[in-house]
Amino acid sequence: MDLEAGLHHNVIKKESWGTVLSLAYQSLGVVYGDLSISPLYVYKSTFDEDIGHSTTNEEIFGVLSFVFWTLTLVPLLKYVFIVLKADDNGEGGTFALYSLLCRHARMSSWPSSQLVDEELSNYKKDIVGASNTTFGASLKSTLEKYKVLQRFLLVLALIGACMVIGDGILTPALSVFSAVSGVELQMSKENHKYVEVPVTCIVLIALFALQHYGTHRVGFLFAPVIIVWLLCISFIGLYNIFHWNPRVYRALSPYYMYKFLKKTDGGFKALGGILLCVTGSEAMFADLGHFSQLSMKIAFTSMVYPALVLAYMGQAAYLSRHHNINNEYRIGFYVSVPESLRWPVLIIAVLAAVVGSQAIITGTFSIIKQCSSLGFFPPVKTVHTSSKVHGQIYIPEINWLLMVLCLVVTIGFRDTRHISNASGLAVITVMLVTTCLMSLVIVLCWHQHVILALCFVLFFGIIEALYFSASLIKLLEGAWVPIAIALVFMMLMLIWHFGTLKKYEFDVQNKVSVDWLLSLGPTLGIVRVRGIGLMHTELVSGIPAIFSNFVTNLPAFHQILVFLCLKSVPIPHVKHEERFLIGHIGSSEHRIYRCIVRYGYRDAHKDNMEFENDLISSLAEYIRSQKEPNGVDKHSQADKMVVVGSPSMIVDRIQVCKDDDDDDDIKPVGTSEVREIQTPRETMSRKKVRFLVPESPTIDNGAREELQELMEAREAGIAYMLGHSYVKAKQGSNFFKRVVINFGYDLLRRNSRPPIHALSVPHASILEIAMVSYV
Repeated sequence: MDLEAGLHHNVIKKESWGTVLSLAYQSLGVVYGDLSISPLYVYKSTFDEDIGHSTTNEEIFGVLSFVFWTLTLVPLLKYVFIVLKADDNGEGGTFALYSLLCRHARMSSWPSSQLVDEELSNYKKDIVGASNTTFGASLKSTLEKYKVLQRFLLVLALIGACMVIGDGILTPALSVFSAVSGVELQMSKENHKYVEVPVTCIVLIALFALQHYGTHRVGFLFAPVIIVWLLCISFIGLYNIFHWNPRVYRALSPYYMYKFLKKTDGGFKALGGILLCVTGSEAMFADLGHFSQLSMKIAFTSMVYPALVLAYMGQAAYLSRHHNINNEYRIGFYVSVPESLRWPVLIIAVLAAVVGSQAIITGTFSIIKQCSSLGFFPPVKTVHTSSKVHGQIYIPEINWLLMVLCLVVTIGFRDTRHISNASGLAVITVMLVTTCLMSLVIVLCWHQHVILALCFVLFFGIIEALYFSASLIKLLEGAWVPIAIALVFMMLMLIWHFGTLKKYEFDVQNKVSVDWLLSLGPTLGIVRVRGIGLMHTELVSGIPAIFSNFVTNLPAFHQILVFLCLKSVPIPHVKHEERFLIGHIGSSEHRIYRCIVRYGYRDAHKDNMEFENDLISSLAEYIRSQKEPNGVDKHSQADKMVVVGSPSMIVDRIQVCKDDDDDDDIKPVGTSEVREIQTPRETMSRKKVRFLVPESPTIDNGAREELQELMEAREAGIAYMLGHSYVKAKQGSNFFKRVVINFGYDLLRRNSRPPIHALSVPHASILEIAMVSYV
């Protein structure tokens, strides 16, 4: 879902037309693949068994009128001209809207949130203050006051996320099955089903097996494939219009929609098939972070929209002259293709279906990562398949789960009708969630009058509610599948979120102070050993109980102790200069620090060595900067957190440099006027560590001594201390809580990856500390 040229569009103030057109070209293959292949199955899904046995021209024209106006109102008007403007620092999607609302209404479902997070530049630049309308201010205060409303918005956002996951299962099955269905025209009725299902399964297996290579490996093929496909359906549509029924344009009148619903038996039920013409529209908003608004608008309005309209008009023109022919396959895409072109079109359609499926699969990876970052999904292994483009990710566990479920759906239903019913309900549910959240964004974030928000939610809400009702009617005909998928993932997310909150509350209630910890020294004979100990914790204040339990049983810890908290904040990206939040715990003589590393929900975690160097350099920069210019001693600043940027991204900060013994004169490229603070020669190992420190400001003796000790500890090595809690419900808990905590959450926690897994820490550097937490 991501291409290299689109990564940095947010930092470009004024894009050249060349850049805009380049992004528009690339978005065709990444964003619009799913939407572009909808002509493969819309007419077949609409007429199949609902009105297919009594098809008339009025019904055909009515379907065309519905398709045209649905395409015009939903993707074009709603998404292109309205929703795309509701970006969260350049990012889009369901969680982007929810994140915007949480920040503007000061709602938070993140237990580790801090006031200092609101000082992040990407956090506060959207906060203008209270809404300038009376209703907006009242709505804001109501949301902040009532937790039940906050939980309702959270559940609404999670429903949208779960339906996107369901779409990631259903869309590949529907797209590939519909593309492969072209072989039915070349085979007998008895044999084509025995070919379609195996071929579809083979294509799906190949599609998911190639995911670990990353979209950048085949990304250059995406746009050409979709362009060829769009040109193909456009020319076929024009041919059918002029050859079979040049007056088909009359069907664009809304009057035919009225006649369709009034006179057609099963017309309302058929809306569930018409809905599929906007499948993939949500991708425009979800992929906003990688393409500019202007480029996506140009791509849709100049090529995608006209091509789709011509394709649907062409199919309607053909069907208007052939619906009375006794042919079982008279309602479909391939039957309207000239016979001499069917095999080439079939090949192009399969390639386009693969491209469209690739986009929704990558989108599913993205939504899972966002949920995991924000504490609504167990940690999963995230592989970044491109070193240049952040958004190209691969999640092995989710990939194989999607593949298995896709195959189950394909083999279980064995036809596109049931799969299309399921896909339609998933698509329209996501759209309804977006409409509801957007109406709140209009009032709370855009500070517009409530009348404008009501007009938006009523106009688009009524349209989408109509389609939602039509899809819900087909509950027993396949539409139950996305509901079942969403319920399973929703239950998993809520169990994980509930357990995480209870675990955090337990840690907060049982945290200890540094004074209590150090008071144990004389009693237990605590020993400080060489090296740096990084104790991972989810707490942003205090010392976790698991560490105090460890020290009382094994009275020793490292000469430099860092309580490390990796946390996500409700913004898509955190700038490098605001990544680290560092402070002393207690007096500086204790050499105990707290380091909070903040990531946005779309940020990539660095690997082990990069992270270690940034962490140590940030600690060194914090130590250097703690002498106040007015003479206030840094010891009085204990427990105060200071923002320190990633030194590797900032030239005038302390850098960590490792040299061989005989390479004393090595200096990093681009640095000048630096002093080396080195450890004594007798303490050197094969590798020595040095800090490259800018000349100004000068460092006092206390800071120099602290830096010296930090450097010696770094040479001795780093150990990651990871707390592993066995979470149990405390005695007296009700049955529901015991089931959720003792079976649900504990099972997920035991089988999920530790929070620090993203750093790829070697197993030899990890020290796991176990403890039972009764919540």
